[in-house]
Amino acid sequence: MSLKKLIAVATAAALAVSLAACSTGGGATTESEGSVGISMPTRSLERWINDGEGLKALLEDAGYQADLQYADDKSDMQISQIQNQIASGVDILVVAAIDGELLAPVLEDAAEQGITVIAYDRLINGTENVDYYATFDNYKVGQLQGQFIEEQLGLADGAGPFNLEPFAGSPDDNNARFFFAGAWDVLLPYVESGQLVVPSGKSPASNDDWASIGILGWKSDSAQAELDNRIASFYAGGEKIDVVLSPNDSLAQGIAASLSSAGYTPGVDWPILTGQDGDKASVVNILDGKQSMTVWKDTRVLGEVVFGFIEAILAGEEPEINDTETYNNGVKVVPSFLITPEVVVKDSVQEKLIDSGFLKASDVGL
Repeated sequence: MSLKKLIAVATAAALAVSLAACSTGGGATTESEGSVGISMPTRSLERWINDGEGLKALLEDAGYQADLQYADDKSDMQISQIQNQIASGVDILVVAAIDGELLAPVLEDAAEQGITVIAYDRLINGTENVDYYATFDNYKVGQLQGQFIEEQLGLADGAGPFNLEPFAGSPDDNNARFFFAGAWDVLLPYVESGQLVVPSGKSPASNDDWASIGILGWKSDSAQAELDNRIASFYAGGEKIDVVLSPNDSLAQGIAASLSSAGYTPGVDWPILTGQDGDKASVVNILDGKQSMTVWKDTRVLGEVVFGFIEAILAGEEPEINDTETYNNGVKVVPSFLITPEVVVKDSVQEKLIDSGFLKASDVGL
């Protein structure tokens, strides 16, 4: 069933429940259709603001109660906020975890209250009390980045050597492992063959070592400082970086700032630089030649999938899922719905991001 059809069916089911509730007796006060607690990690990244506000709007427009909380990238704050949502009597929790390893105790409390838990874009690990997971195909995100580098450099045709500096995402984010694995499965063979050279030595020997180059909290300034150090230590003799693997746009923005400070010039010696999310600042950089691509995850679609989950659950139905194998959280394989991401480059910004309404032309100077 297509996503649009899924949402339509779920909406119809919820409407039927609503109509039934409204006919339960003359003049009697009816209960709310449902209450949802939304726990987002931070307001410091553009995408989480969009995700949280977008889902809240979908729910409230449909007549549900929605409590949206942001936890400032602090796990103890997120746990406290979830505890408060449980105490308030929500029916469903939607959680984008800061650290997916730390939520098991509070989700046990949720389970005791009969609350359904949906992991939003980040898997929650080490607990049986996560019912569903909605996300993008995170391995595919990294794979698209790796394939983009492979194609742009002509690696499959034997070109090289090229200087590569790889980065990985936050070690406490389960998704970061999938992003890196997807890219590294493409690129590691070229590192091993010598077509890609990593002068800094920040080259994980396998996917399992990805956290050794992770940037905690996905912080732009931390990525900038890291590349500043690599350039000062390993490129002092005039060597040039040819390509930087960045798993997302926030890191890419810091990396771009470091490259600018080091004297790299777009269109002259600027490295290939990857990203993910379609952040406004990174789209501006793409248009200015300071970022080569972003893997676009249309978070509106993710919100619609989760909205469909919620409507089905509140109607007493099973949400539609499309993956029952990939996401093992250490206790169970979590039933999941995966959305396919896509690459955006300078020539496709207008078509994919602007024409679709994801961004306004004025947001990126068009």
